[in-house]
Amino acid sequence: MTIGVLALQGSFAEHVDAVRRLGAEPREVRLPAHLEGIDGLIVPGGESTAIGKLLVLASLLEPLRAAIDAGMPVYGTCAGMILLARDIGGLDQPLLGVMDIKVRRNAFGRQLESFEENLQIPRLGAEPFHGIFIRAPLIEETGPGVITLAQLPDGRVVAARQGGLLVSAFHPELTGDLRMHRFFQALIEERAS
Repeated sequence: MTIGVLALQGSFAEHVDAVRRLGAEPREVRLPAHLEGIDGLIVPGGESTAIGKLLVLASLLEPLRAAIDAGMPVYGTCAGMILLARDIGGLDQPLLGVMDIKVRRNAFGRQLESFEENLQIPRLGAEPFHGIFIRAPLIEETGPGVITLAQLPDGRVVAARQGGLLVSAFHPELTGDLRMHRFFQALIEERAS
């Protein structure tokens, strides 16, 4: 299995390492040709406006949208979640816009308001998942085909799935816990079978 990691900006190196630790083959994606032959793609955290502009500059936005429309599974973390969302509250920036969620950027405030929280994610098992939230977005609304996977104790949604699309407001690549990446790998296997 080859899992691409969008490597334009942000925490892509940590995701590449996580994919390698899963036993899959990572591929850094910087050009449309790098999409050929990958089984799924991770869109990392970073700065969503910068990543969106770089997607346009690299001529990756439309080929990536086409690959997702054709069924390629994608996991977006933090900024990746923003880029996958159909609605980011009217802000003007390039988006993939493929997942039926409304996301609010920097929902918890600036860098100083970054935080960590142990999350109950039933699909990952009974042990809490340590969520690291850095200038994190928040899912404000979900469409009818979207399944909520994780919420903060106050009920705000921080991870969801829609078919082969997976998003989290937190950074699993910074924890050493591979369960979110394994869950994504299982989605890829499910779509392939």
